[in-house]
Amino acid sequence: MTRRTLVLGGARSGKSAHAEGLLTDPAVTYVATSRRYPDDPDWDARIARHVARRPAGWHTVEAPAPGDLPALLTATRPEDPSILVDDLSTWLVGALDDAGAWEGHGFELVEREVDALLSAVTACRTRLVLVSAEVGLGVVPSTHSGRLFRDHLGSLNARLAEVCDEVLLLVAGIPLRLR
Repeated sequence: MTRRTLVLGGARSGKSAHAEGLLTDPAVTYVATSRRYPDDPDWDARIARHVARRPAGWHTVEAPAPGDLPALLTATRPEDPSILVDDLSTWLVGALDDAGAWEGHGFELVEREVDALLSAVTACRTRLVLVSAEVGLGVVPSTHSGRLFRDHLGSLNARLAEVCDEVLLLVAGIPLRLR
């Protein structure tokens, strides 16, 4: 049985919808990792679209602080509902924000957060589906922050792939099984 699945994909690739379709249980814990920004109505609309398509029996947990997600995953029991985490790129943005990494420091804190997440994914005792963006297939970003994010997310995705039983890549809405 597949316990841990990593679903990767680019922007608007269908990764979130595909990940949701992998879980057919009537009860699922949906872990939302993004932060809400009061001055960003577009972001609020994106969140609302994600919420609207979730089945009624799914329970949403917001985990916008980097430490929230490892704590939740570590506390699981085998009888708990399946968990869908959407998505790890927004989780990483929070970790980079909180560490001050955009200003060129705090990388040790980011690595500790990533290590804690990897340990928690490995320790998670219920079915787990993780969604993350794949940003390393395109143009090299022209900004320092863009390159920083791309490099850290690429590393996070590679490390997650090592501990997941199944890894899927969505391209143009089509899932490709990598493992």
